[in-house]
Amino acid sequence: MRKGEKGILFTILIFVIAFTLINSYRKGQDASPDKGIPFYSTAPEALQEEGGELVRQLKCRDCHTLWGVRNAMQSVPSPALDGIGSLRDETWLFDYLSAEDPKQILPSRLKAEYQMPSFAYLPVEERRLLAKFLASLKVKDWYLEEVKKVQYEKLTGKDYQGGLENE
Repeated sequence: MRKGEKGILFTILIFVIAFTLINSYRKGQDASPDKGIPFYSTAPEALQEEGGELVRQLKCRDCHTLWGVRNAMQSVPSPALDGIGSLRDETWLFDYLSAEDPKQILPSRLKAEYQMPSFAYLPVEERRLLAKFLASLKVKDWYLEEVKKVQYEKLTGKDYQGGLENE
C-alpha cells in the first residue's frame, strides 16, 4: 500500500470510529422507551379490505398519506389520513364526503387543483363504507396532540396553538 492510501484508510477509520461513538452516546442519552407505532385501525378485516380497496380506486394516496405511504410522484401538502378517526367521527366524515363542495365544511388553503374533490357522486353505500373505514383509523392517545398539530398546520398554514378551530 502506498503512503497516501494508508492516510486515506486511516482517515476513514477515524471517521467511522467517531461516528460510532457519537451514535452510542446519543442512544445512551435517549432514556425514553420506544412506544411503538402510534397508528392503528379498529376496523374488522373485511372493512379494512373493502375500505382499502375503495381508497385505492379513488386514488386517495395521490394526495394523502395512509400508514405512512403516499404516491411518491405527488407532492400535495394535504393532511395524512393516519389517525383521522381520532379527530373526526363517522358522521362528520360521511357528511364531508357527501358534500357537493367540501370546502364549505372544511376550508382549504391549497390551490384549486389540489383541493379535496367532492365524492357526492358515489353511491351512498360507498360513501358510508369510506366514512366507516376512515373513522376506524385511530391514533394512540400519546400521539394525538402531534396529529392535531400536523393536521391544523397543513389546513391553515399557521402554527398550532393547542386545538383545531374547525372541530
